[in-house]
Amino acid sequence: MTNHIPEIGNWVDGLETRPEGNRWLDRCNPHSGELLYRVADSSARDAQDAIAAAGAAFPGWAELTPVKRGQVLFEIVAGMRRRADELAECIAVETGKPPQDAKGEVAGAILQGEYFAGEGMRLHGRSLTSGTPGKYSHTVRQPRGIAGLIVPANTPIANIAWKTFPALVCGNTVVLKAAEDAPRIALLFAQLGKEAGLPDGVLNVIQGCGQPAGAELVTNPRVAVISFTGSTGVGRWIAEVAGRRLARVSLELGGKNPLVVCDDADLEQAVHWAALSAFSNAGQRCAAGSRLIVFSSVYDAFRERLVAKAGSLRLGVTAGCDLGPVMNHGQQQSILAAIAMARAEGGRVLCGGGVPCEAELASGYYVQPTVVEGLDVRAQLSCQEVFGPVATLYSVESMSEALDLANASEYGLTAAIHTRSVDRAMWFAQRVRAGVANVNAGTFGSEPHMPFGGFGASGNGTREPGIEALDVYSELKNISFLVRQGEI
Repeated sequence: MTNHIPEIGNWVDGLETRPEGNRWLDRCNPHSGELLYRVADSSARDAQDAIAAAGAAFPGWAELTPVKRGQVLFEIVAGMRRRADELAECIAVETGKPPQDAKGEVAGAILQGEYFAGEGMRLHGRSLTSGTPGKYSHTVRQPRGIAGLIVPANTPIANIAWKTFPALVCGNTVVLKAAEDAPRIALLFAQLGKEAGLPDGVLNVIQGCGQPAGAELVTNPRVAVISFTGSTGVGRWIAEVAGRRLARVSLELGGKNPLVVCDDADLEQAVHWAALSAFSNAGQRCAAGSRLIVFSSVYDAFRERLVAKAGSLRLGVTAGCDLGPVMNHGQQQSILAAIAMARAEGGRVLCGGGVPCEAELASGYYVQPTVVEGLDVRAQLSCQEVFGPVATLYSVESMSEALDLANASEYGLTAAIHTRSVDRAMWFAQRVRAGVANVNAGTFGSEPHMPFGGFGASGNGTREPGIEALDVYSELKNISFLVRQGEI
């Protein structure tokens, strides 16, 4: 190993640690393809050590009042504010985001932390009435134990904040399985926690691959709750394996999200939001708007404007660029293969469809913003999430046809509609099979206090963030008192 290549280790019991066997993975810069650093290739034993540390720290952390736990989280948020530029720079380098996008993600994570830190003062139950005289009943929330959190790299600090803050304020201790493609931001977050006064062992970070490091969190009987954001295939495996031991499981999975453009839509705004939904973050959003369903009377005008918009987008990692590279070489090749399959199935690529020709982008994992039309609704690209800057266009004649096409997917994460009609908007929003429905906006845009999750292959019915996340990370206990009236 050359001395100038940094190493990103695990974080266990308040210390950075090396992996068992001194095994490391290479992480390359997605913009240049050059080796960025070496990342701990953690074993099941490494994950077990982190679980043991979390288990030892649990009684003390759980015993603190929710108010006190919230105060510690506020200190973490304060540290994030002080080091926001450092966090954003780390995200930009690791993921290839343009700097303004990285800064926006950090700001969103800070808001997430503020919201759940405040839940320390609102972690309330309910007072219940009883049919028995002299019986008084109420509910309380109690921590579950060790939370195993598995996050992707597309929005790394946001994903970390979505899971760690609610898990911690509820009194759980955490083992965070960092994304293979964004390891350093997870380590920085853990270090911020220690600086903020988080007791050692309360937050631990394991680097490396899903097998075996992430799998240990799923199979280990000491892990009481598992929260996973990622592919539907892996989510199904987690549900099956963790379900055998009745662990609490929260799954936020893929999406093939529709954006409907009606004949009365503001086309300029519709194109703006369609481009953001399909291409921002290089299309690497579970909430990406990858299916664009357009009324036939405005289809040609919308298509012309969207193709022009896609062609105007700047690729790169400098300020003002619209989208950067995808996360790694394997992902780039998978997207290009999906576009090739779309061509083979009769799709017409209206723009993009390959890698950029600029010399400064040639070594990175870039994919041009791509628009495809003419595909059957059963074609592979019409059905499968590609997690890249690729959108498909479909023409429809009516609202009912638009709704049928929007719902013709195993997924049901998000949806959007553009129309000037409140009646149309509400009709569609009530009937579309999605956990989130937006009107005259994009298919993305969740906020800390809003529940996020989907139907069907997009999840298992849980919601994070929002107050609904507390149901994932806490146990509800009913406590009743029976007062003997004659003894008062």
